[in-house]
Amino acid sequence: MSLLDQMTQLAQQAKAASRELAKLSTDEKNRALLAMADALQASAPALQAANAKDMATGAQMGLSAAMLDRLKLDDKRIAAMAKGLREVAALPDPVGRILDERTRPNGLRLQKIATPIGVVVIIYESRPNVTADAASLCFKTGNATILRGGKEALHSNTVIAETMVAAGRQALAGSSGASPHLFPKHAIQVVPTTDREAIPALLSLTQYVDLCMPRGGEGLIRAVAECSKVPVIKHYKGVCHIFVHAAADLAMAESIVMNAKVQRPAVCNAAETLLVDKAVADKFLPAIAAKLGEKSVELRADAGATALITHYASRITPATEQDWFTEYNDYILNVRVVDGVQAAIAHINHYGSAHSDSIVTGDEAAARRFLAEVDSAAVYWNASTRFTDGGEFGMGAEIGISTDKIGARGPMGLDELCTYKWLGFGSGQVRG
Repeated sequence: MSLLDQMTQLAQQAKAASRELAKLSTDEKNRALLAMADALQASAPALQAANAKDMATGAQMGLSAAMLDRLKLDDKRIAAMAKGLREVAALPDPVGRILDERTRPNGLRLQKIATPIGVVVIIYESRPNVTADAASLCFKTGNATILRGGKEALHSNTVIAETMVAAGRQALAGSSGASPHLFPKHAIQVVPTTDREAIPALLSLTQYVDLCMPRGGEGLIRAVAECSKVPVIKHYKGVCHIFVHAAADLAMAESIVMNAKVQRPAVCNAAETLLVDKAVADKFLPAIAAKLGEKSVELRADAGATALITHYASRITPATEQDWFTEYNDYILNVRVVDGVQAAIAHINHYGSAHSDSIVTGDEAAARRFLAEVDSAAVYWNASTRFTDGGEFGMGAEIGISTDKIGARGPMGLDELCTYKWLGFGSGQVRG
């Protein structure tokens, strides 16, 4: 069987499964999710045996210690996967939710209701726990999932998916046969080959695949977006900003900057650039430079900032033009002095990645202008950019963060894994 034939079979199976998934009740989906959670924990030895093969492959590939740690499935991580599935089961089911309702003058009643998207392909890198997270969120929303992790995690991902499917099928089969619907065998599938050409082949099948969601570095996401013929929800990078305005509470600003940069510098909602209003730069920059120096943060500064922090920063280099566009995911922070809120907005809209940006100020008019004019998925007033997260937004879980403008934007939870359709209820109306 050719690679295209193999991917076509996978996609056809997923499309058929999506039709069956759409019929499941909320109770049926929740019962299956809870059974999956129990099965993952009960199957810990089998998961870890598969993971040991992947760890050996990863070592042979020369993966770093950090990447090997991300790949590893220990008891704690398996328990966390199970906990995540139970949390998804506890979330409200968005499918069937009425989004809009209206009655036309001719008596035709219209409803806009949330429905599953259909077949979702998710492409991601090392962490095998993503397999359970992504599959559970898609399953809760009635979507069939095709998963493609890194080649170093193939054994782990396959066993996780097989364990979830087997548990779901057993839960809905039931000893008494009380459930009116069965769990589709192909609701959760893992691409069975590590061949790189499998992805372009799979993403060419527009008649079966409805959406692709890549999760990982900018290179992976750009490669997927460039080869795909199906819609792709993108999050290229997180170049996030904190702007300290002239009317900022400087103690608050210091706290926010430190949290946004150093709490977890390797995540996409960490700050990469600090903009400081020139009206407070001479007061704020020396103090924050010293604080950042205590955490060994390298500062890449423009001339105005450099003149103010040279004697306070332990690591400072001149910022290049490319630096302003860069997501470091490290203990590195760009610093620029700007002249007022308009200059800050212009900088962010030019250099930012439309992810998350924040203004620190006590001036409501300045804040409102910043909130209205910064063109990003999440814009904050007096808060850290680190809050851009499904859990922090009260979504319970997220499948990723989108910086696209069409469709989902920002943290993507269950609601964002739905599309909608219109239902019309008439009594014989015809259009004149």
